[in-house]
Amino acid sequence: MGTLFAVSAVDFGGEFRGNLLQMVVDAGPMVQFVLLLLLLFSIVSWAIILMKYRVLSKTEKENNLFLEAYMNSSKLSDVLPESKRYPHSTIAEVFRAGYLELGKISRTSSRGTPSDLLDGPGIEMRGIDNVERALHRACGTESSKLESLLGFLATTGSACPFIGLFGTVWGIMNAFRGIGARGSATLAVVAPGISEALVATAFGLAAAIPAVIFYNYYLNRIRSISLEMDNFASEFLNIVERHYLQK
Repeated sequence: MGTLFAVSAVDFGGEFRGNLLQMVVDAGPMVQFVLLLLLLFSIVSWAIILMKYRVLSKTEKENNLFLEAYMNSSKLSDVLPESKRYPHSTIAEVFRAGYLELGKISRTSSRGTPSDLLDGPGIEMRGIDNVERALHRACGTESSKLESLLGFLATTGSACPFIGLFGTVWGIMNAFRGIGARGSATLAVVAPGISEALVATAFGLAAAIPAVIFYNYYLNRIRSISLEMDNFASEFLNIVERHYLQK
C-alpha cells in the first residue's frame, strides 16, 4: 500500500511538472514574455537576498567584535587601530568619522598638538557640534549602504503579482477568442487556455512572496543595526563632552 502510494506520488509529481512545462511552451508569446520577465525578477531577487544575508551577518558579527574592543580600551586613540580591523563594521565607521573630526578640531585649535587634544581636555563647545554632525552623517551613510538594493525587493513584491495578473488576463482573452472562433464552450475547450493563463499569476506570486518576506526581515535587521549606531554615536558624544570639552 505504501509502495503504491509512493509510486503514485512520483507519477503525479512528474506529470505535474510535465504539464506545467507544456503549458509554458504552449502559452502565447505575450504570456511567455511575462513569464520570462517574472523569472528575471525572481533570479535577481534571490541574488539580492543571498547577498544581503551575507553582508548583514558580517556586519552584525564585526559590530559585536568592535564594541568589545571599544569597551576594553581606555583611550580613543587606542580604538582607532582596532576599528581598521573590521571593514564591515558600521559602528567602526561611525567611530572613525567622529575620531577624524576630533583630529580636524585639534589641528585648528591653539591648545596643543592633536595627540594632546585627543587624549586630554581642550575642545571648545563649537567643536562638539562638528563632531555630532560628523557622527550623524556617518550613521546616515552607513544606513543607506545597508538599505541599498532593498528597493528592488520591494518593487518585486509589489509589481510581480500585477505583472502575473496581466499575463493571466491576456491569456484568458486569447482563450475566449479561441472559443469564439471554434464556436464551442465545452470544458475540454476552455480549461487548457484558462490553465495556461493562470500560470502567469502563479509565477508572479512565486516571485513576489519571497521578496516581501525577506524585504521585511532585512529591514528589521537594518533598523536594529541603525539603532546600535545611533546609541554608539550618543555614547561617543557623551565621552567627548565629559573628558575633552574645554571648561
